[in-house]
Amino acid sequence: MDLLKVDSIDDAVRKLKKCCGAGFAATELAGLETAAGRVLAENIISAEDIPPYRRSAVDGYAVRSRDVGAAGDMIPTMLKITGEIAAGQDPGDTTVDKGCCVYVSTGSAVPEGADAVVMVEYCESFGGNMLAVSKAASPGEHVVRAGEDMQKGDVILQKGRKLRAQDIGVLAALGITVIPVFRPWDITIISTGDELVRPDETPGPGQIRDINSYTINARSISEGFNVLRIVVLRDERNHIIDALADASAGSDVVVISGGSSKGFKDMTAELIGEVADSGVLTHGIAAKPGKPTITGFDSKSGTIYLGLPGHPAAALMVYEQILIRLWRDLTRQEDDLTVKARITANIPSAPGRRTFQLIRFRDEEMTEAEPVIAKSGMISPMSIADGYFEMSENREGVKAGDIVEIRLWR
Repeated sequence: MDLLKVDSIDDAVRKLKKCCGAGFAATELAGLETAAGRVLAENIISAEDIPPYRRSAVDGYAVRSRDVGAAGDMIPTMLKITGEIAAGQDPGDTTVDKGCCVYVSTGSAVPEGADAVVMVEYCESFGGNMLAVSKAASPGEHVVRAGEDMQKGDVILQKGRKLRAQDIGVLAALGITVIPVFRPWDITIISTGDELVRPDETPGPGQIRDINSYTINARSISEGFNVLRIVVLRDERNHIIDALADASAGSDVVVISGGSSKGFKDMTAELIGEVADSGVLTHGIAAKPGKPTITGFDSKSGTIYLGLPGHPAAALMVYEQILIRLWRDLTRQEDDLTVKARITANIPSAPGRRTFQLIRFRDEEMTEAEPVIAKSGMISPMSIADGYFEMSENREGVKAGDIVEIRLWR
């Protein structure tokens, strides 16, 4: 694999996007109860004002602010209580006239004539229908105007937003119970290698437990994908090509790890070239880790193929940079939030390749980041690291004290 012939990460993603097209991000409808974590496929526009009426933000008394402008602890203002409005009650023709007030609960409609609410803590009943108010109120105090929260015609949630619990609350407030979302991709994960055994087995001489299947499975689930099945195979050509063909029938994406670097049994690129009618799109990316990466696309079945490096850290990083990035691009999602931190040591980069460096924070404020150094194939650094930063192809490295932009592990 000649370094001069490999693709940049940007080119690899661009090739896949060109082949699969925008239609690869299909949409469907989700109910309000199941929409959390899904990605919006359309803007959500408010069809009404929220709240639809003026409402009280506290338990207290609806008043005319000018009537209580001089109220205080030493000389309270006396008002006449002329009514009460409970939460959910139609205020009807209730009004607040000069020198009067009406009791309201949190969420109650504020009656006509009143322009403020005095909290009940600053009010004292003197028997009958008289009230002593010991605190002045300004116009609009503790009153939520109609449409102050959300107005009819406003874009409330934008396409590409991954819905959170608080977003579900907003949708419920708007009365939207069926939500257009992007259909998550169906994923099949294949790990290959004569040396692989299941995690519940004791490895023999020259054997290791399968890591990539479970790492990629976990990352897929956290992104919202549907993992259809996990297949672990020996490096036998017929078995691998049969597994690729079977997975193509029902999967949007087939991920295969291992067998992507140069070697006698490393046949992934050849096999992807056989099952994908568009052939191999990328065979090697200019990245460290992750150079032995393969992509392909089959237009007949509508399947993306992604061949990952065998080393777990490299496999996870490539999955993040290629497939997760493509998914977010097609579904119009924003990038993850990043934090800027001061690096604590000199770190060289790989000439001509985009370099990804794992880090962990030295402080709770996440202002200082130390590199997590590991030899190729080591596993524990993935768990130790809090995130990573990138060094471009043209950068020679970073120096201790430089500020870098950290992407946090999800």
